[in-house]
Parts: sequence; C-alpha cells; structure tokens
Amino acid sequence: MSAQEESRTAVDEVDARRMSFFEHLRELRVRLAKSFFWLIIGVSVAYFFKEKLLAFLSAPLVKAYEMRHLGVPNLNFADPVGPFLSYLYLALVGGFFLASPLILWQVWAFVSPGLYSREKKYAIPFVLGSTICFVGGAFFGYATVLPIGFDFFLGFSGDVGGGMELRPVLMMEEYLSFTTRMLLAFGLVFELPLFITFLSLAGVVNWLQLVRFSRWFIIVAVTVGAILTPPDVTSQILMTVPLILLYFLSIALSAALGPKVPKDQLPWRKKKAKPEAKPPESEETPE
Repeated sequence: MSAQEESRTAVDEVDARRMSFFEHLRELRVRLAKSFFWLIIGVSVAYFFKEKLLAFLSAPLVKAYEMRHLGVPNLNFADPVGPFLSYLYLALVGGFFLASPLILWQVWAFVSPGLYSREKKYAIPFVLGSTICFVGGAFFGYATVLPIGFDFFLGFSGDVGGGMELRPVLMMEEYLSFTTRMLLAFGLVFELPLFITFLSLAGVVNWLQLVRFSRWFIIVAVTVGAILTPPDVTSQILMTVPLILLYFLSIALSAALGPKVPKDQLPWRKKKAKPEAKPPESEETPE
C-alpha cells in the first residue's frame, strides 16, 4: 500500500468515528462522571486512612525536629472545625493522587476517537509515564527537599537575645497546605519530559530546537528552583539539577520518538561556504 493510500485510509478511519456536537457533549459528560466517580472512591479511601496520611506527611517535619534536637513536633489548631477541614483537605489531595491514573485514562478515552490508529499506541505509555513522573517528582520533594527545607526554617528558632526565644507553633491547616502544594509542584515539574515529548510527537518542536534552547532553559530552571524551594542553596540545587537533567532526557526522547531533523539543518552537516573566486586580473598592455 502506498503512502498516499495509507494516509487516505487513516483519514477515513477518523471520519468514520467523527461525532456531532451533541455527541461530544454526551461523551464529555460520561467521561466527567466516571472521573468524578473514581475521585470519590479515592477520597473515601484516603479519608479512611487520614491519620496514617497525616503521619506520612509529618515525617519530614519530625526528621527536621530531630536534626535540631527540638523534641517531638505538635500540629495545632485554633478553630474547633479545623481538624475536620484539614483532614477533608488531606483526603481530597490524597484521593486525587490515588485516582489520577484512572482520571488520565478517562481523558485519553475522550480524545482518542479523534486520533489515528498509529497515535493510539501511545495510550498506555502516556498514562503510565505521567503517573510515574508525577509520583516520582512528589516523592523526590518529600524525601529530599522537605526535610532540608524544614531544617532551614527551624534554624531561625531559639534564643535571639534579650531573654527572648523564637519557638515554632505549627498550625495543622497551614502545614498541610504548604506540604501538599510543594509535593504538587514537584510532581508537575517532573512531568516535563512527558510534556515535551508530546509536543515533539505533535510536530511542534524537534530535538535540535530543544538543544538550541537549552542555554535559556538552564536560566529558567535556576529561576524555578529559587521560587519553589526554600531560600537555602542546597534545596535550590536539589530542584535545579533534576530540572536540567529532565530537560536533557526530554531531548533524548524527542530525538528517538519525534520528527527527524533534515540532514542539511544539522550543525555538523553544514558545509562551510567556499570563498568566492577572485576574477583574474587583466594584464595592462603598453600603448
């Protein structure tokens, strides 16, 4: 089968699955309902284990307290309904983490009818890759950056002179909000290879363009590391270095899976311009 016939067959395949506007709305409603169902299941499971989730998220703080020899930390609340709302917030975040693979699958199921068969083979790698990257990024922030960041912030406590001491009084709501936002930020940042690979597969960028942009991305990575992490150098390095490594991993994936770069555009293939030949000098004849 020729390339033209294959292209025509692929177009006919998509046209056969093309839906009307109301069919799209109906399909969207079904996918949203299924996503909401899995989210409710995840939230219910997370709320059942709410004390264990709280202990899990408090482990970096406990470690920082031990490093500073401050004893055992306490999480406080000033509102009678504070613990309930904090546990509910924790269950929502934990439920989203648990249900995220199934929600991503519903997203894929909604967009897949408009894709060619050759594009559908990326369904399982898309769901698995996004889940692994997100969970891996969140765990990296949990295991490395949070303990170091808490240790840095707790370093401001203690005797400040004049018979006065600074003592940490941590509120449960604020602690959970800060911790979950940090984990969410790290999870999203680690989605970078998947996002760039998707753009490469769509033909938006190629690996050569990514290589040329790398010097600017290093500046972006340093800036993002300074914004998302505590202001100590160690935390910023722990954020910046993985970002840069993830970017170069994206370049490798783009080169392997993305569109090929024409050979005449490769820097090492470009021929040096030949110097223009000087016209022969005319000999003057004596009169």
